[in-house]
Amino acid sequence: MTRWLRRIALGALALLLIAAAAVVGYSFTLPEDELEVVEPAALVVEQGVEGTLATGGVEVTLGPSGLTLVEDGRIVWESPDGEAFLAAARGEVAVEEHRGYFFTEVRHDAEWTEQRITGMRAVVDGVLLEGTLHGEADQVRWSARIRERPDGGALLQVEVPDADAVVLSSGRSEGAGVHGFGEQFSDFDLDDRLLPIIVREQGVGRGEQPLSVLADLTNRSAAGDATTTYAAWASWVTEDLRGVALVADRPASHAVAVADTRDDERVALEVWAPTLDAELTAGDSPADLVAERQVGAPTLPGWTQEGAIVGMQGGTEEVRRRVADLRASGAEVSGVWLQDWTGQRTTSFGERLWWTWQLDRERYPAWERLVADLADEGITVTTYVNPFLVDAGPKHDPGIRNLFAEARDAGHLVERPDGSPYLLDQGGFDAALVDLTDPAARDWFVEVIAEEVLGAGVGGFMADFGEGLPFDARLHAGDARLAHNAWPGLWAETVREACERAARPDCVTWFRSGSLGMGEDASLFWNGDQLVDFGAEDGLRSALLGTFSAGVSGWPLVHSDIGGYTSVDAVVTDYVRTDELLKRWTELAAFGVVMRTHEGNRPDDNVQVHDDEQRAHFGRMTRVFAALAPYRRAVLTQATEEGLPAIRHGWLVAPGSDAAEVDTQFFLGDALLVAPVLDATTGRVEVTFPPGEWRHLITGKAYEEGTTEVEALVGRPAAFVRTDHPLADALTRDVGALFD
Repeated sequence: MTRWLRRIALGALALLLIAAAAVVGYSFTLPEDELEVVEPAALVVEQGVEGTLATGGVEVTLGPSGLTLVEDGRIVWESPDGEAFLAAARGEVAVEEHRGYFFTEVRHDAEWTEQRITGMRAVVDGVLLEGTLHGEADQVRWSARIRERPDGGALLQVEVPDADAVVLSSGRSEGAGVHGFGEQFSDFDLDDRLLPIIVREQGVGRGEQPLSVLADLTNRSAAGDATTTYAAWASWVTEDLRGVALVADRPASHAVAVADTRDDERVALEVWAPTLDAELTAGDSPADLVAERQVGAPTLPGWTQEGAIVGMQGGTEEVRRRVADLRASGAEVSGVWLQDWTGQRTTSFGERLWWTWQLDRERYPAWERLVADLADEGITVTTYVNPFLVDAGPKHDPGIRNLFAEARDAGHLVERPDGSPYLLDQGGFDAALVDLTDPAARDWFVEVIAEEVLGAGVGGFMADFGEGLPFDARLHAGDARLAHNAWPGLWAETVREACERAARPDCVTWFRSGSLGMGEDASLFWNGDQLVDFGAEDGLRSALLGTFSAGVSGWPLVHSDIGGYTSVDAVVTDYVRTDELLKRWTELAAFGVVMRTHEGNRPDDNVQVHDDEQRAHFGRMTRVFAALAPYRRAVLTQATEEGLPAIRHGWLVAPGSDAAEVDTQFFLGDALLVAPVLDATTGRVEVTFPPGEWRHLITGKAYEEGTTEVEALVGRPAAFVRTDHPLADALTRDVGALFD
């Protein structure tokens, strides 16, 4: 059978599978994800318990309608009117793993939903509430301690000793939007849904058709859905200017959880642990709320702002050739990202890497000369590493260490319950995680990264993965069920320690997996492995949505792979980058925090920025990125010192205006508005301007508040600066000159 006849046959089979899935009611969700949340019922305050007590500047008021915390005249937190704010359950969360996908099933054997408050009293370190939770057959005791938060707001510590899960129900103004929960890709407003708080593979397609149905039917739910993400954690804000976040340094804060926003007057969080520690905050504005509750991140080195970091592969001579071609086209190249520095292997998914974390000198001969020559041109070399190890034996490279064997023999690997190394299927090969809870193992791996990775003369690396710890793993310390969601944070700490040991304070690393509090150890993040299309499910549009939610959740600096990553031949449709997609993604990235390209998992099948038809456009956009550096510098400082995201949704910049309701445009800082083209074959965009006057960076035309359709041909993005900003004239001049 010829290639085309086979393709026709496979296409017919795919269509039959899609039709069959439709008949049986395929819902494009993970079939093994069975979620439910205990719904708090009535609140009963016993006679004589009502009143107001103070802890520092926070007033704690308890009455028949519930509990309210007030600071400086504003409500920091309140319970749903007349309803219990605590509930609890006994049961378990069953979790099954398959290639980084984790399927959860929640089971409640007993529920306690009616809350009685039997006491409220002042204690040395705050206000203590006590009472009972009642179910159908029995009751359990609970306590809640409220203290003033040093940085503003309150700290709430809940304990239900006899429960397996605790539910905190927070009141909100009717219909107030909900934002956050880590990096979520479906909408900025996460109202009216159940959200599993579990770190896992993002998925391939996430509802994009026909890819998703085929991915699910052929690779066990590999498509994911609207809730699957590499970076989920319990932290959210509401549009009535209140915020809740679990306390990052408590192990129970990383337990699997489920957020419930289906009731428009509350947000409920069910945490599968007997304790819950939360930070409760309020703000005078959305920006004030987000900045007040977040910690700043490490700064980015200056070279990342001078031009693009271009992803390349192929060896020494290929890198030299591509750099020369790009620079000849006028591209500002400040870094190269050589992910294949350890060597490359081919799998059914595409081109993958050897996870040996040592230089492949056959692929990159004269590496030291290459790094030095690029440095002379003002170009920093970056590479790739992740927390897994593979057996180096099959690589047949006598010049490298077998780090897997070293770690196995020293007992440095995560283990199965029987004590053997926990080998995880990576789709074509197996790999094992270094046990980051073991001080000796972590110190060994820090040394490996400092010597073998950073010792190769590089300026940083993609710090990939972090979501793969199995729930039944045996660790040196702690429970894997609580460590799973915390693993990305442990990985970030390990990377930071390696940079410090290598005496590289300017080392730049970027992460895709995330956990609560991770922003203190990592400066830069990326959106994960988007599909190479425009789609809202898993493409260009989804990356922007993920950036918005991550920004209000604690990741102030987020970017994406230019052009996306995942390319799949789904038979019915071959998902490859189009020339237009790559150019539009490049335009969006030119107004971001870092401009970095990726060749994707099928480099030879996809358009690349170094291709002849792309170089002129890419070169111009890198010059736009460089021209924005004076403005962007202040935005990055605000992000790293205050935690305020650099890329902002309109709600953070112009609350109450029409621009606050738009998810298809973004602000870099407060004074630069960008309306990227997020759909194919269109040369116009709808722009919603907030109050003030806004000037087009290319044409110089001025616009007032309101919604206007603006021309945005390929190569001429719709970007605007607020005219009263001190740099408005300079930016219009410098950017506009690039298009004369």
